[in-house]
Amino acid sequence: MEVESGKRTDRPELGKALELCRRKKLPLLIAKLDRLARSVAIISNLMESRVEFRACDMPDATRFTIHILAAVAEHERDMASERTKAALKAAKARGVVLGNPNIREVGTKGRAASLAAADRFAESVWPIIESLRDEGLNLSQTARELNER
Repeated sequence: MEVESGKRTDRPELGKALELCRRKKLPLLIAKLDRLARSVAIISNLMESRVEFRACDMPDATRFTIHILAAVAEHERDMASERTKAALKAAKARGVVLGNPNIREVGTKGRAASLAAADRFAESVWPIIESLRDEGLNLSQTARELNER
């Protein structure tokens, strides 16, 4: 399952799914057409990829319908982007501070919290590692044993 934006073109999981469908000669099933792609070019390339695909939200859609819906989705994506940019520009003009003015402090605190959590985890798992090493397990066996727990 992939959860990428329909706007993105670098979709590694989609590429894997298409290759698998091609090899197995199976259709690609997608939950919603607008989640697959919000670009006419991406939909066109997919249609030319020799992989049949079906959208669960419109199982009877034709190639023509899919092209039209892709064009509408692309237009909606572009309009949403323009509205967002305009709203941010207007907010900035009103003096609203965009972003987090304390981003460095937040980042520092976040890193410190992550390091503290990693230290706590290491402290909790270290006795188990020592016990496994005392039993004669090598690093690979120890890792496997920890992963199985």
